[in-house]
Amino acid sequence: MSEEAVAKVLDGTVWAEFCDALKEAGSVVLAATVPEDPLDRAEGWRYLTRLTRAALNFFMEVSDPEAPAFMRAVDETIKMGMDNPDNVYLAAPVKGTLTYRIRGSRGSVHYLGFGSQAGGYGKTGSLDTTGSLDAGDLVLDDDGRFEMIASQHRPDDCANWLRMAPETSMIQVRQTRVDHRNEVLAQVEIERIDGSPTPRALGPERVGKALEEVAFFVAAASGMFASWAEDFRKVPNTLPRFDPDKALAAGGDPKIAYYHGWFELADDEALVVEVTPPACDFWNFQLANYWLESLDYRYHQVHLNQGTAQYRPDGSVQMVVSATDPGVANWLDTCGHAHGTMCVRWVGATEFPEPRARVVKLSDLRP
Repeated sequence: MSEEAVAKVLDGTVWAEFCDALKEAGSVVLAATVPEDPLDRAEGWRYLTRLTRAALNFFMEVSDPEAPAFMRAVDETIKMGMDNPDNVYLAAPVKGTLTYRIRGSRGSVHYLGFGSQAGGYGKTGSLDTTGSLDAGDLVLDDDGRFEMIASQHRPDDCANWLRMAPETSMIQVRQTRVDHRNEVLAQVEIERIDGSPTPRALGPERVGKALEEVAFFVAAASGMFASWAEDFRKVPNTLPRFDPDKALAAGGDPKIAYYHGWFELADDEALVVEVTPPACDFWNFQLANYWLESLDYRYHQVHLNQGTAQYRPDGSVQMVVSATDPGVANWLDTCGHAHGTMCVRWVGATEFPEPRARVVKLSDLRP
């Protein structure tokens, strides 16, 4: 135990430095590039509190790779990085040089994927995928249960293996729903199996490191996703393919093709998005704010997927984004935002059609 760490805990420096770093993270919200819009600013301050809450949970409360547990990383009130409203995200801290067993039940959720990841917004500013496995490759027993090993090297006679690298620091679980009401989520738990899973004792060094990681996470995550939004603003009302390498470096699933964009509409305008979805495991379209937080899907229609969208007879889909409901199928509510971000995902596709988008007058759409 270092004398410096002890001194910082005893005299309060560890807390003062944490508060100063959080205050500095506010510069992201006040950056000259951020629109001078009261709603964007208000959501920006709330965003920083959400990131802080998520980071305190992960880096302080559930941070021990010796005795890991899965926690809900993103939910209805903690949002980041164009979080998918159809997803339930779980995450557990791990160390790539150790070995873990993941047990669970498959449930009936439409898509279930596991990813091992290195780095982290609270460590390096990026989140690189080091291994992936989805339910389509899982060996299940007759009751729909499974057991998986996560390690650097595949053990002999291991039916389900998730690859890790020495630098792996987290395992993430994505559960994607088409039918939120009726699909049963998977149940998963994790344990270390190559040593005693005894939690480390709390001490000055651990607290100091955790607070540093929390503050870095808040600044790094908010800054990175704000820079994405600025890139999307350069080509408004379009949905081009997002760089796959950039997506992977931010923790994206390698089986997902992302199409990110920026919408900007007057009160009397709508954005019409048209596409013929390819054969794939899953697709959806969603709206988000400047900070790449999904809009409030608890109370508003802000996303559609293959199960909720209405198709045309030829298999294509037309979706409409506007501030008020024009009375047509597949309307998405901007929730009072004159501008924001949006995303289309193709999961497990072999063809990658780019959605077409055009701005029209609302009056031209109303029946």
